[in-house]
Amino acid sequence: MAKFSFEDIDKMHHLYRINLINSCSGYKSANLIGTKSEDGISNVAVFSSVTHIGSNPALLGFFLRPTTVMRNTYHNLKKSGSYTLNHIYEDILEDAHHTSAKYDETVSEFNVTSLNEEYKPNIDVPFVKDSPIQMEMEFVEEYPIAANNTILVIGKIVNLFVDDHLIEKDGFINLAKGKIASINGLDGYTIPTLKTRLDYQRPKPEFSK
Repeated sequence: MAKFSFEDIDKMHHLYRINLINSCSGYKSANLIGTKSEDGISNVAVFSSVTHIGSNPALLGFFLRPTTVMRNTYHNLKKSGSYTLNHIYEDILEDAHHTSAKYDETVSEFNVTSLNEEYKPNIDVPFVKDSPIQMEMEFVEEYPIAANNTILVIGKIVNLFVDDHLIEKDGFINLAKGKIASINGLDGYTIPTLKTRLDYQRPKPEFSK
């Protein structure tokens, strides 16, 4: 088994280090975040850092890299207070990944890919059309991470849209049925299949007080 110390990692070629550390944490969620600028220009960008914060209230978070350069997603959502989360699925992998390219704020990624923006009644920010799971999000708060100057952005789920056939009787969303993607590292995409669901676990009686 290969071993890498902190010192080894620190001395690596930066591209090797980026690939190694981005992939060692395991599979990550694959989402497109949609926003709109004050000038009415839509923006959509791929994020692999969306994570569950809590169910009541329904909160999700995602991490932003340092804002020492312009981050259109961050700028737009802070101005409007709203954004959308859209799950990436098998049919749009290449276009979704291309949204990681650094376009000027005057260019909408919807115009340079085959992704289509969708608007729902009384919601001003764009969704990704045909994404099996879409969420309207409201910005709640942010936490700067001093260790590397990133930002944890926390938002509230205002509206959740899920394709009917993905929802099980107990509320479980079966992502496998929607061919929802996961990301391995920065550029590895996979379509997971559901192996099994396990019951809620309780201590074995012989080991309980």
